[in-house]
Order: sequence, then structure tokens, then C-alpha cells
Amino acid sequence: MKKFLLILAVVSVLVCGYAWKRTVHEGRFNISGTVVVPERLTALAQADNNACAIIVKNEADVPVAIKRVVDPKFPLSFTMGEEDLLAESVEGTLKLEVQINNHGQLGFVKQGDIFGASEERIKPNSKDIVVQADKTMGRVQLARNVKGNFFRTAAR
Repeated sequence: MKKFLLILAVVSVLVCGYAWKRTVHEGRFNISGTVVVPERLTALAQADNNACAIIVKNEADVPVAIKRVVDPKFPLSFTMGEEDLLAESVEGTLKLEVQINNHGQLGFVKQGDIFGASEERIKPNSKDIVVQADKTMGRVQLARNVKGNFFRTAAR
């Protein structure tokens, strides 16, 4: 009976220690906000098979957290927590970026991709952040009705 009570006490201490450790770390990273896309880009951003990646980077421009939303509808509300972290520690000010594409590669901006970033640096527990995804790699179009070499004509 004494061994059973001793084992029960040890297990109780371990469970309490684990629960205490989780509550201490739960508040270290919790970001929420909204991704906004201008009306001129909404149809492109909400196209089928698109994904919206919300990327949090540290001061050295290294990603520390990523959240992906498939087939997003804008304005898009988001919440990021510890489950989205890529790094063990999050310190200092952070930069929040957004990439919307259909090829799934982050860090490579291709034609038709939409991207943007928060105007200000954020802290690991920031709330109500608004991120404008208002930049795009548009389609390259040549000038029409230009005779001869386009570049030579444009340089005159």
C-alpha cells in the first residue's frame, strides 16, 4: 500500500510539473489580426487553390512562425499561437508578412502572387494587427503600337 501511495504521489508531482510548465509557456506567443486585400486584387486573391501564408520573422529576417490558410476569403481573421512556431524562442520585435499564391512556395515571389507586410514591428503577444496584402507581381505586357525596337523607342 505504501508503494502504491508513493507511486501515486510521484505521478501527481510529475503531472503538476508538466501542467505548470505548459501554463508558463502558453502566453509567450499569441498574435491575432486581419489580412486585408484591396478590391482590385480580391478576385485574384480568392481564386481556387490559393493559399495565404502568414509569416512572422525576427529581427534577423528569419521566419519564426508560419500559418497557412487554404482557399482564404478576405478580409481574413487569423490567430497564431505556439503551435505555429518554428523556433524555440521568440524575442525582440517581429515583422509580419503575408504571401498569397497558388504554387505553395514561400520566399519566392512569382508572377500573379500577392504579398504585403505590416507597417510596424510587432511584439510576440500583439493583437488586432492589420496587414495589407496590396502588392503583386503583375503580368508583363509589351507596349502596343510601337514600331521598331521597344526599348530604343522608349529611350528617345
